[in-house]
Amino acid sequence: MDTVEDKQMNPVELVVPDEVQRIIEKHQGKRGDLIAILEDIQARYRYLPEEALKIIAKNTEHSIVDMYAVATFFERFSLKPQGRHIVSVCLGTACHVRGGPDIASRFERKLEISPGETTPDLQYTLKAVNCLGACAMGPIVVADGHYFSSVRMDAVDEIVAQTRDGLDQVHVGTDQRIFPLEVRCLHCNHSLMDSGFPIDGYPSIKLTTSFKNKHGWVRLSSLYGSYSIVSEYEIPPDTVRNFFCPHCHAEIIGAGSCAECGAPMVPMNVRGGGIVQVCSRRACKGHLLDLASNPVD
Repeated sequence: MDTVEDKQMNPVELVVPDEVQRIIEKHQGKRGDLIAILEDIQARYRYLPEEALKIIAKNTEHSIVDMYAVATFFERFSLKPQGRHIVSVCLGTACHVRGGPDIASRFERKLEISPGETTPDLQYTLKAVNCLGACAMGPIVVADGHYFSSVRMDAVDEIVAQTRDGLDQVHVGTDQRIFPLEVRCLHCNHSLMDSGFPIDGYPSIKLTTSFKNKHGWVRLSSLYGSYSIVSEYEIPPDTVRNFFCPHCHAEIIGAGSCAECGAPMVPMNVRGGGIVQVCSRRACKGHLLDLASNPVD
């Protein structure tokens, strides 16, 4: 029987009221504060604990009913503990006809859980989703935000192992998780692509950035999963930067924070639908691709 290594019980982390209060104070009064607060709570605890929701209700104008409505409407929120690693298997029509159900069954046997469940050690949560927006590359599996395309049965064990060991190591040109995206400003919808400044062999993403007393241009790789960057000024590691559209000059900033370091995320619309978000902290590898979402207004 397939088993997951190191299956030791790992208790759910207790809610720290002071931490919840600091998250509330950081976002309170801002546009979209409830969603931003819930995103930070989920990033901290990997789900929305009832105790944390009660603290939010006590210290804001939002009721428990409001929070449950938001949490059940947006699929990214969870009201029960989730694993450290999230594995989603697409069962949409295109992936279904290419063997998606067999891939899902293989993950069930490997992890010994059903879709929607979490392993007892809180290491893995398995999800079955209707569509991930990348039908031509099916069957699709997403593990911790990394896309795996044309997944075969014999790749399931390797995906589980890679997820356990960490998916940050990438090799541009040979890693199937890396693919190009074309993005636009979420404010003016102008293309951010710069074909005259290629990075990793593809048009780069052109933005302007500011940090400390510096303000200048920056180019990001358009390959999802690549962390290549070229900038007008040297940006010290760990520096949190502000990003702006070079066309409408509006600041590009999302409501949520990076699950890795807590810095603001930088969202951009993906051509054809969806959102890609990258962490604003230099050298942080936090990123998120949601091809099933509608573009951010």
